[in-house]
Amino acid sequence: FAIASNSKAFTAAALAILVDEGRIKWDDPATKYLPGFQLYDPYATRELTVRDLISHRSGLATFGGDLLWYETTYDRNEVLRRIRYLKPTSSFRSRYGYQNIMFLAAGQIVANMSGKSWDEFVREHFFVPLGMNRTVTSIRDLKNMDDVATPHNEVDGRVRAIHYSNVDAVGPAAGINTSVAELAQWIRLQLGRGTYNGKQIFSSARSHDMWSPNTIIPLSEASEKFNPTRHFNLYGMGWFLSDYQGRKVASHSGGLDGMVSQVALMPEENLGVVVLTNSETALGTILVNKVFDTFLGVPARDWSAEIMARVKQGEAADKVEEQKIEASRVPNTKPSLALAGYTGTFTGEMYGDARVTEENGHLVLRLVAAPNFVGDLEHWHYDTFRIKWRDSIVYPFPKGFVTFTLSPEGKVDQLKLDVPNPDFDFKELEFHHIESSSAQK
Repeated sequence: FAIASNSKAFTAAALAILVDEGRIKWDDPATKYLPGFQLYDPYATRELTVRDLISHRSGLATFGGDLLWYETTYDRNEVLRRIRYLKPTSSFRSRYGYQNIMFLAAGQIVANMSGKSWDEFVREHFFVPLGMNRTVTSIRDLKNMDDVATPHNEVDGRVRAIHYSNVDAVGPAAGINTSVAELAQWIRLQLGRGTYNGKQIFSSARSHDMWSPNTIIPLSEASEKFNPTRHFNLYGMGWFLSDYQGRKVASHSGGLDGMVSQVALMPEENLGVVVLTNSETALGTILVNKVFDTFLGVPARDWSAEIMARVKQGEAADKVEEQKIEASRVPNTKPSLALAGYTGTFTGEMYGDARVTEENGHLVLRLVAAPNFVGDLEHWHYDTFRIKWRDSIVYPFPKGFVTFTLSPEGKVDQLKLDVPNPDFDFKELEFHHIESSSAQK
C-alpha cells in the first residue's frame, strides 16, 4: 500500500538522526544546508529553519504548490526551484498551512548532509534495521513484486481500479509503499522512543522533539461537538498531536489517488494502530477510534454511522454548490473572439506552459508539464469555458473553468483556471499568452 503522507514521519526521523550526529541543528536556517533554496518572501527565505520546514508554518497555503509535482515531469530539484514563485497566503510562522514541498526540501537536506539520497538514507537507517524488507520509496520498485494492492477511487458512484500515482518528485513527503506488518515495526520504533529491539536508531531526546508542539491547528466548533474529548490539535515535526479520552495521541493520515493510510499512537498506553486501505474512504479514522474506544473501555460509539452521516452532508453540500454554479451561468452570451483567437501558448514562472489548440471545432487545454492533464473546453459564458477533463487524469476533478482575459487591443492576454477541489489549487497557476497557434507552426 502507498502510505502517502505517513512518509513525513520518516523524513522527520531522518533529520533527527542527523541532529543526533551533530551534522545539523533544528533551528539553523534551512539555507545553511540547502544552498539556493528560496521562497517568494525574502524574509521567510532567510529565517526559515529546519524545524519550520517540517512544522507546517512556512506561510504557504495548505497544499500550496502541489500541482508542481502532481503528474508532472519535474524532478525534486526543479520542484524546489519553482516554489520561489509561489506567493504566501499568510505571514511567516503566523498560522498552520499543510505543506508537502517543505518536506521535500527537508528530504533534500537529508541528501545534502548525508551524501546519500533520501531514499537510500531511509532504507539504510529504517527499512533494513527494522526488517522492512518489502518497503520501498518508489512505485517503480513495485513492478517486480507480488501481493501489491491496487488503488481504487469512485467516479459518478462507480468504484474503479486506477494506476498508482508516481510521486517520486515529492518522495520525502509522500513516497513510501509498505505493508501493515512492516509499518508495525516502525510503530514499535516510535513507541520505543527511538529504540528497536535494544538498538537505538535515534535518541529519546529527538523523539521528544518530534512529539513536541510547534504549530497550533484551530479546532472548529463542529469538530469539538463531534469529538468532545478532544481539546487541542497541534503539529510537532512529522506528527499531528492531539488528545483522546485524556491521553496524548501522535498520529498522521496519508492520501494519494486510490489509497488512504492512518497511523495513530497512544504512547502512555504503548498502543499503536495502523490502517492501510486501497480506496478513498474514512475507514481509517473509523477503525482507529473503534480500537481506541475498545482498548480504553469507554462507551461505544457507532463511528461508522456518524462519519457516514457527515459524508452524506458533504455530498448534499456539493450538490447545492453545483446548483449554484449552474444558476450563475449567464445565458445567451458569446465569446469575444473566434475560437482561434484563444489558441496559443500561455506561460507562468511557477508552473511553466499551458497550450490551447482548436481541434474538431472546440478548444483543448493541455498543461505541458503534466502530459495527462488534457481538457476539452465548452463555452460557458462570455470568455469563460468549462473544462471536461479527459480520462487520462485519475483524480476525479470536477469540470472546472478556464477564463480568458483580453488586452486593451482585444487580444487574448491571460488564462485563469478555477477547478474547485480539496487538494490542488489551480488558481495559483498564472498564465500569460506568449504566442499564437499559427506562430507555433
